[in-house]
Amino acid sequence: MTPQQVLDTGQQGLMLMLMVSAPILLVVLLVGLLISVFQAATQLNEATLTFVPKIVAVIATLALAGPWMLQTLVEYLQRMLLGIPGVVG
Repeated sequence: MTPQQVLDTGQQGLMLMLMVSAPILLVVLLVGLLISVFQAATQLNEATLTFVPKIVAVIATLALAGPWMLQTLVEYLQRMLLGIPGVVG
């Protein structure tokens, strides 16, 4: 395996990680921003107020995007496992 192949494989893995984690991270970011604006507008500074909406948002996002995330990860793993004989042999 050449150094370029190693770098390409690593780059593909990092891009896949970003793609799969992006929906959850974006939803949590938006929910946190909305709650922060709400807290600033109402002067309600309760630290625990952010946890429940974020958890609900993550569960909803996993319910919607979970099958796509799982399918993407399984396809990547299959490509990597099927590529092992070409790298070793």
